[in-house]
Amino acid sequence: MRVTDIGSGDAVLLGHSFLWDAEMWRPQIETLAPCYRVIAPDLWGHGGSGALPPGTTLRALAEHHLELMDRMNIDRFAVIGLSIGAMWAAELALIAPDRVAGVALVNSALTSEPPATFARYDAVLSTVEAAGCVPPPVADAVAPLFFSSDQEQSSPQLVADFHTRLIGWNRSRLMDSVVPLGRMIFGREDRLDAVATLRTPALVIASSQDRSRSIAEGEAMANAMNAPFIALPRAGHIAALEKPDPLSGHLIQWLECLPTGRAKASPPLWS
Repeated sequence: MRVTDIGSGDAVLLGHSFLWDAEMWRPQIETLAPCYRVIAPDLWGHGGSGALPPGTTLRALAEHHLELMDRMNIDRFAVIGLSIGAMWAAELALIAPDRVAGVALVNSALTSEPPATFARYDAVLSTVEAAGCVPPPVADAVAPLFFSSDQEQSSPQLVADFHTRLIGWNRSRLMDSVVPLGRMIFGREDRLDAVATLRTPALVIASSQDRSRSIAEGEAMANAMNAPFIALPRAGHIAALEKPDPLSGHLIQWLECLPTGRAKASPPLWS
């Protein structure tokens, strides 16, 4: 697993979206690093990380990231996740509540996937699996799901670059990591009752123009966790890049309110 490890202070673990990598968090890394030790791994099969271990579940992903914290000698840390990053972040808070100082969930859902969208996404994954690539028509349909309509107009290059990225996935990564991760995401179990038992400080943020996850799904998470809820105006799914300053501001304000839990001093294992 490739990991960006930068800064010093209380540790903050970042979990990025499906089909992206830790660079998705670049604006937040630059904002947080002067005051926090920021740990930003690439998800299995993404960026510079190796293939997804066979049979991996969301809980196993959480366990993998907890093991990463163990290897880095970090006892207590906050977790901020977006999309699938938020899904495994919630599982991590459940399995290690004494280790997680706080958990922030951005543009995600902890309910099971509604049948209609499950069928649609499963069909897309089956198409990719059969083709061994992301065909251009699939990329045409998928890329806009990650951005707001405002972003498509104001920063078309960001959308175009992501479209190119989708088409560029190689067959082995699609087969051993991307398709299995997609099926894990969209076949997930409802975890609202489970997270309702958490006493870990939490924050939920949802983008008003997210085409992948709804405001209602964000509100459901916040209500279950008795957590503050923030609706981020005029932002899409990848709010970390679309609205970096507002998102970073909300996250810093939340982090500053968490109980302190200093990371143990240790040299970075990866860069």
